Amino acid sequence: MTPAELERLRAELTELEGDGRSAIAARIKTAREWGDLKENAEYHAAKEAQAHLETKIQRLQHQLRSAVVVDGAVSDEVRHGSSVEATDLGTDKSHSYKIVSPNDAKPREGLISASSPIATALLGLKVGEVASVETPKGERRLRIDAIA
Repeated sequence: MTPAELERLRAELTELEGDGRSAIAARIKTAREWGDLKENAEYHAAKEAQAHLETKIQRLQHQLRSAVVVDGAVSDEVRHGSSVEATDLGTDKSHSYKIVSPNDAKPREGLISASSPIATALLGLKVGEVASVETPKGERRLRIDAIA
């Protein structure tokens, strides 16, 4: 991931560990005051939300521990963090992609996961080279026109 992605991940984790946990604790405390815990739906919902929060925190902690940070400098080859202009040779349409971490992927906005088939095919290539990508509709061939 890029340094910016790493910083965003750290900020999200800090928010969840602080304000997120505090908010859940307040919900649980309020629900406990409502009486019998066996039949207290609000208490059970708050405990379930707490479990989801803790799972998300653990997932983010794992991502931070296993993160590999790449510099954001422009390169002559496609890599994580690169913005790529490519032409689909089958349709002659131009596409813009930015290769990002899976958490930041928004394919409709051109932000594609580094583990996606398109990104995997583009990684390591240079301007003018052609990537072959297998899709459910068949092979797509993408020519790299620019890298930023």
